[in-house]
Amino acid sequence: MSNTTLIVGVTGGIASGKSTVARAFAALGTPWVDADDVAREVVEPGEPALIAIAERYGKRVLQPDGSLDRRALREIVFADPSERRWLESVTHPRIRQRLLERLADFRTSDAPYALLVSPLLFESGQHELVDRVLVIDVPESLQIRRTASRDDVDETQARAIVTAQMPRDRRLARADDILDNDTGRSGLAARVAELDRHYRALATGGP
Repeated sequence: MSNTTLIVGVTGGIASGKSTVARAFAALGTPWVDADDVAREVVEPGEPALIAIAERYGKRVLQPDGSLDRRALREIVFADPSERRWLESVTHPRIRQRLLERLADFRTSDAPYALLVSPLLFESGQHELVDRVLVIDVPESLQIRRTASRDDVDETQARAIVTAQMPRDRRLARADDILDNDTGRSGLAARVAELDRHYRALATGGP
């Protein structure tokens, strides 16, 4: 893989700390793209995905300025799996196309490796776009507490969000590397530094 940038997919359940981990890698000079950021881009005002969402659900999912009311939409799709599947059918292909464009830029850069950070790396098929998968792991009870606090939702909805994702054991079984993010900042920094050395070695044909 010495002639092209190694792409590492970073995933984990909601509130596992994926962005925190990505920023730790970025501090070591690693470029990254976050599928959540791209997901927000594809539902900005004027984007085809937002137009389709508004046609299906009406003004109840729009803010007064015409932007997406994420909380209102979240309540709809997590209450009805069929609506979540419809939303994914509208957004996932558009997200994938934009990720392909960003990753193509990484592939031809001077960086030895780059990250694709995605909570739905496996569920959306985005794992097909990467060379290796790093799973950020925390206990589900911690995910639920963090989600309820961060997103200002009750425990029932937080639990529903966690349950809607791939089960923890299945995600871990598909990992090439696992980072335990329940060890504090110092432990996280040390583990990221270790993985950084490993990925740089892999990118240059090392063990």
